[in-house]
Amino acid sequence: MITVRLWGVRGGMPSPGPETVRVGGNTPCVEVRTGDNQIVILDAGTGIRPLGQALVQEAGGRVVVTLLISHTHWDHIQGFPFFDVARRRGNRIVIIGEKKVGRTLEAVMAGQLSAPYLPFGYEELESDLITKEIEDGETIVIGDRTLVTARSAFHPGGVFVYRIEHDGRSVVYASDVGHPTGSLDGRVVEIARGCDVLIHDANFSDQEKMRHPDWGHSSWREAAQVGKLANAGRTVLFHHDFRATDDFLFDVVEKEAQQINANAVVGYEGLELVVS
Repeated sequence: MITVRLWGVRGGMPSPGPETVRVGGNTPCVEVRTGDNQIVILDAGTGIRPLGQALVQEAGGRVVVTLLISHTHWDHIQGFPFFDVARRRGNRIVIIGEKKVGRTLEAVMAGQLSAPYLPFGYEELESDLITKEIEDGETIVIGDRTLVTARSAFHPGGVFVYRIEHDGRSVVYASDVGHPTGSLDGRVVEIARGCDVLIHDANFSDQEKMRHPDWGHSSWREAAQVGKLANAGRTVLFHHDFRATDDFLFDVVEKEAQQINANAVVGYEGLELVVS
C-alpha cells in the first residue's frame, strides 16, 4: 500500500489569503508512506513546516524520513529551516538530490541556513542529516521494498522526476517540468508509464506556456495529456501559479483538464490518496 498526502501545492512563492484557502498557499511538499513503514517526502517548500509538526506529534519519539529534492530553486527548499524533524536530536533525515558539478547538495541546503538570512546555521540542526547525491536514471532502495528512480527533465538548472515503487504500486512526482512546444517530453511520459498516481506540474495555461516556453513549466493541458498517454491511474495537477484563485483552479483548470483526462484533479493541501 502507498498513501500520498499533499502539504504544499503552489509554485514560485507562498500565497496565503481568502482566495487560496481551499487549495492552500504553501509551496511544494508531498508526503508518501509505503507498506514497509517508509516516510518519503518530496521537496521542502513551506508545506514541510506543518508536515514536520504532524510527524513529531504523531511519533512521540524518533522520526526517520527520506527527503527527495527535485531541484534546489527557492520555492522547493525554503521550508527546510523550519522543519521540526530536523531540529530534534535523535531524528534522522536522508536528503537525496541530483549530483552536479560545483556546489554539493549539502552546501546548497546549508547555504540558506546562515547569516544574513537566518540567526542559526545548518550545523545547529540537531537531527542526523545524511546527504546522498544520485544521477539521472539511478534507482535506489529505501527500507526493505521501496524503490526510488530519478529521471532528468527540462527546467532551468535541471530537475529530477521521481518514481516511487512499492509492492507493485507506484507514485510519480513531476514538478517543474517543461515540455517542448507542440510535443511531450518522452522521458516524463516513460517514467510515469502505468503509475497509480502522477503528480504533475500544471503552472500555465496554454497561452502562458506559449509566452514562456523556456521557463521549464507545463500547462494543465500538458499535465492531463501526460497522465492519459502514460495511462496513470490518477493525475494530480500541481505547482499552481501563486496568483491562481481557488475558484479559477476548480472551476476552470480542473474542468478543462478533465475534458482531456477524466482522471485529472486539482491538487490541494490535505488531499490524500490511498493506493492499495
